[in-house]
Amino acid sequence: PHPFSLVLSCVLPLHLPLPLPMQISSRCVPIPSNMALCQNIGYDTMRMPNLLGHESPAEAVQQSASWLPLLARECHPDARIFLCSLFAPICLDRFISPCRSLCKSVQDSCAPIMSCYGYPWPEILRCDQYPADHLIGLNFSVPQASCQDCELEEASSSKDTLETFCRSDFVVKLRVTRLEYSPASLSQFSLAAKLDVLKHGPLLGGQIRSRIELWLERDATCVKNMTRQHPRGGTFLVTGKVQGERLVVNKAYAWQRRDKNLMAAARKWKHHRCRS
Repeated sequence: PHPFSLVLSCVLPLHLPLPLPMQISSRCVPIPSNMALCQNIGYDTMRMPNLLGHESPAEAVQQSASWLPLLARECHPDARIFLCSLFAPICLDRFISPCRSLCKSVQDSCAPIMSCYGYPWPEILRCDQYPADHLIGLNFSVPQASCQDCELEEASSSKDTLETFCRSDFVVKLRVTRLEYSPASLSQFSLAAKLDVLKHGPLLGGQIRSRIELWLERDATCVKNMTRQHPRGGTFLVTGKVQGERLVVNKAYAWQRRDKNLMAAARKWKHHRCRS
């Protein structure tokens, strides 16, 4: 189905009245290639001014970019569709507004994540301004808000690091390189060809690379913390858990010779036996 069917299906009536000036000045324009928020959403033209009052595509691009870190946290499966219905409204014969239930569902999932970083749900996205709909409700699992992300750290001791390896589902040594900006991808880093997998846990060998690449794309906050002192990239050892299709990194270490405890733990791991 069209990714915008959720927005279209919960608007009653479909043709919403607009103030006369907006009806007169409204025009269809291509979605800019540098609007990363709304690439590959199933349509390629949008109405200007948009439903947030942005008069130009450049203004919409600038304002929409601030929502990318929230999308990277995957707070709601339809957050992108909801935001694009406002930043880049689909170009039909009339403006289409998102319905109130979609707004409420996205707000319930995403506002707790935003509050972790000191950002309230913005007044301009107030849900009661959108039309009520005939749907009984949208059932989505609301992720637990987490205000803590992985930080780069040094191994406290080889013994403690080995215990971390034992408690983790996966342990992978990887190298990342910073990319030039690309609107086609939210990820800022590319993964080097070689991965050194110390522990693959429940993952099959062929799954590890694709899951790591997905993590680079989606867990922007963790990756940013990890590379804060390594802006061009570097070699890291990461550990974490497997949650469905997703990897959650909970420990990250810079791979450097001065971290003797990490080096010792990696050497000993091949022969180490974890306590059950």
